[in-house]
Amino acid sequence: MTTVMIAVVVLAVLGAIFGLVLAIASKVFAVEVDPREEAILGCLPGANCGGCGYPGCSGYASAVVKGVAPVNACAAGGEAVAAQIGEIMGVSAGAAVKQIAQVHCTGCGQNYKQYTYVGIHDCVAASKLPGGGDLGCAYGCLGLGSCEKACPFDAIHVIDGVARVDEEKCKACNKCVDICPRHIIALEPYKTKRHVTIPCSSHDKGVDARKVCDNGCIGCSLCAKSCPKEAITMVNNLAVIDYEKCIGCGICAQKCPRKLITVDGKVLESGHEVYDYAIEPNN
Repeated sequence: MTTVMIAVVVLAVLGAIFGLVLAIASKVFAVEVDPREEAILGCLPGANCGGCGYPGCSGYASAVVKGVAPVNACAAGGEAVAAQIGEIMGVSAGAAVKQIAQVHCTGCGQNYKQYTYVGIHDCVAASKLPGGGDLGCAYGCLGLGSCEKACPFDAIHVIDGVARVDEEKCKACNKCVDICPRHIIALEPYKTKRHVTIPCSSHDKGVDARKVCDNGCIGCSLCAKSCPKEAITMVNNLAVIDYEKCIGCGICAQKCPRKLITVDGKVLESGHEVYDYAIEPNN
């Protein structure tokens, strides 16, 4: 009995000593946290999506306090969160340009397969196979949903063999952009009243593009020649929009013989109204 009591007392004394040591250590080695960092963290949505370019919400909050990150970089929080953070930091949040992920593929190459893929339902896995996947087009969406799984906002889904973005849900977090093995998803700035996009990534010459896709860019350059602001250039047989110059007039979409270019997600038919090129950008 005495032995048991001694053991209990010893353990109690050791516990008290170790507790005291830990308490002292916590004070001596404590890391000072700027109260603004905790306040900012409380404003953030907690998505930890990484869209700001920092490792999670805590990483972003720390970067803002240190002055190395802007107060309006939280894609998930938007302008409301930016305003709150700006108030905490004592600065103006400013107007952030809305960005939305765009899949630069229409899926019209799904009928041109090199072989039948039977394997893991994942684009990254399929891209490791010969030809980078089963599609005849080396630049097309594989449609196996790696981007869909990566999106923390349920904003992208594979529909009819191609990934499509729900613009209302997209927070421009960049997850889909990073995961796509074919690098055909990109964030585009929505600066104008109507958004123009070219949903194609093919750099094949026209004759080759026609063999593997029903409406891919053939590099005819009609869109570039028709643009009143010279906002479209041809880069390795592919039409590319400079959104610093684009005003969303829609003329390029009308001229495209492949009916590829879209305005607000829709193809303009002949005779459809186009905006006057003097229209002011919608910032």
